[in-house]
Amino acid sequence: MNTSSTHTTSHTGGFAHAGTPRSLLLQLAGAAALGLFVLYGVAFAESPLAHNAAHDVRHVTVKPCH
Repeated sequence: MNTSSTHTTSHTGGFAHAGTPRSLLLQLAGAAALGLFVLYGVAFAESPLAHNAAHDVRHVTVKPCH
């Protein structure tokens, strides 16, 4: 009786492949657009709560703002 079996697995190292350079460029552009939207959206927010929260975070992280 032969009890051996063959088991094959594929492992990519835990990172998803970005795909094509165009895909990577689109991902970077999307991340940059989202970051700028959030940055300027909070910086020029009419709501004092959002603006002051961002301002306080700058003080906590010891980044100059004045």
